[in-house]
Parts: sequence; structure tokens; C-alpha cells
Amino acid sequence: MKWIITFFSSSIGKKLLMSLTGLFLILFLVVHLIGNLQLLKDDGGEAFNTYAYMMTHNPLIKIVAYGNYFFIILHAFVGISIALYNKGAKGQKYAVSNSNKTTWASKNMALLGTLILAFILIHMGDFWFKMKFTDELGMKSYEGFPEVRDLYTRVSTAFSQLWIVVVYLIGMMVLSFHLWHGFQSAFQTLGLNHKKYTPLIKSVGKAYAILIPLGFAVIPIWYFLFKTM
Repeated sequence: MKWIITFFSSSIGKKLLMSLTGLFLILFLVVHLIGNLQLLKDDGGEAFNTYAYMMTHNPLIKIVAYGNYFFIILHAFVGISIALYNKGAKGQKYAVSNSNKTTWASKNMALLGTLILAFILIHMGDFWFKMKFTDELGMKSYEGFPEVRDLYTRVSTAFSQLWIVVVYLIGMMVLSFHLWHGFQSAFQTLGLNHKKYTPLIKSVGKAYAILIPLGFAVIPIWYFLFKTM
């Protein structure tokens, strides 16, 4: 057990943790986006509300969700730890290189990660916390779902406010920059480099870094432009 703690406390171990937790969170974003896209259905919120209900009541999904919260915290903690170590050891930021090929995102991963963490806390406080721990949300009934929290109305109300939409879009831009470097970096850290496959991984990573945040961004834009008119 001691060697495990020692390994994951080392520089290599921390980078490995960053990669593994990062890849898990990358997969989670896909699932989360699929769920959020239920908001675009013209059904008065039934699809989204029932989806949210299942996500908070299915035992297996709840275990995965708690694991996701843990990985988010671990990913952020390890990232900050690496950034502080690199800054103290080299006087540089996380993942910095003086090479001309170094991107702005790679130089500022710690900053981007901190902003994303702040966004997640605000986002969860506005939606998840109110659904789980307050009585602010009303109840809806659907076939097969006699009592469901009406999270849809809360989302609709939030996305009718310009400042919330702007904050959300800024959060998605920051996420895109973070993923632009993080996706490919995770595979590189795991040693999955090959002259044949690395260009494909980079291309998929760049596409992912654009399309996933864009998918999330479409939702508040659509609500603000069309649902509030």
C-alpha cells in the first residue's frame, strides 16, 4: 500500500492520475451532453425531467455519479499540485515548454482547470444543489413517473437571463481550450504514441474539444433566442 501512495505522490504518478481521471471525465462529458440535449425536445420538459430523475434514483448511476464527483476533485487537486511543483521547480506554469510549438492552452492548463472548477461549482449550485437539497423546484407527473422534480423549468428560467447565458458560454470556451491540450496530452502521458496513430488522436481530440463544448453551448443560446421570445 505504501508503494502505491509513494508512486502517486511522484511526478510520474501525478501525471498518470491526471491522464486517467481526465479520460474518465472526457467520457462523462459525452454522456452528460446526451442527457442535456433532451432539453431541445419540444415536450414541455418531460424527456429532460425523467432523465434527471433516473440519473438521481438509479443506484448504479448514483455510484457512477459519486465517482465522477470524486474524480473531478482529484483531477483538480492533482492538477494544482503539479502546477505548484512545476512553478517552484522551474519558475514556469503547468506543462510549459519554451518550444515554439507550445500552445497557449498547454501553458495555462492550471488556470483553465481552476476556471472550469469554479464554473462546475456555480453550475451545480444553481441546478444540482437546488434539485437535491431544496424545495425550490416544483413537481411534475408523467406516465410511469408520478413525482418528478421539475428541473426543466429551472433551466428554462436560468437560460432566459442574458448574464447566465454569457457565463455559461464563457465556461464552454474555457472547457474547449482545456480539452484542446488535455485530450491529446492524456494519451501521450499513458505512452500511447505512435507515428501512425498519434495524428489521428490529435485530430479526434481537436474535434472533440470543439464539438462537445459547442453542443453544450447550443442549448442556452437556443433557449435565450427562441424560448424567451
